[in-house]
Amino acid sequence: MQNTTLPPSWQAAIGVEFTKPYLLALSHFLQAEAAAGKHILPPPEQRFNALQSTPLDQVKVVILGQDPYPTPGHAHGLAFSVQPDVAPLPRSLLNINRELQDDLGINNSHTGCLQAWAAQGVLLLNTVLTVEAGNAGSHQKCGWETFTDTVIQAISAQTQPVVFILWGNHAQKKTELIDTTRHCIIASAHPSPLSARRGFFGSKPFSRANAFLQANGRTPVNWALPSVRSWM
Repeated sequence: MQNTTLPPSWQAAIGVEFTKPYLLALSHFLQAEAAAGKHILPPPEQRFNALQSTPLDQVKVVILGQDPYPTPGHAHGLAFSVQPDVAPLPRSLLNINRELQDDLGINNSHTGCLQAWAAQGVLLLNTVLTVEAGNAGSHQKCGWETFTDTVIQAISAQTQPVVFILWGNHAQKKTELIDTTRHCIIASAHPSPLSARRGFFGSKPFSRANAFLQANGRTPVNWALPSVRSWM
């Protein structure tokens, strides 16, 4: 497992993790799974896409997911995001788009690729960065959580205020890693169809995040997604 492509700010904060036994063991586990013929998602070059796309010193908003999508062709290393050509969109992402339209009047139905958010400082971080195709949750408790907890703590240690958007109980358990005296937490139900009507719809996370950023002298996020060709 390589960390050579991480931006310098991430290298300085968490680069040492790649030398620790737990991450070396995780690397060996992934290699063994692949050697056994299992299809691991996303591909190796995209597993750290969230960190590669959003340097630590540019993080303004963190949206926490749990696992990559287990459907081949969907996951590309950003929580809740899918590859540009994916249709129809996953149901959680459809609900995110619905809430965004209700909140800010923005219609992102033309794409499920959130790469443009990442480029603006929105860290789309899954707490587990790999999954076996067709087997959701298969790589939980294999070491990724220790790594991503370190990522969250590194963000919490930053002096610039950051918004943490925590959807669902799994994400909200990470509150204990965050300095809530400096950073903003926006918590609600998960956008999954199983829970979206229990507090996700109407929670207005996008406008609330921008209001906090502006109040603290930071540039708000433009949540409208361009056509894929405009940023590729």
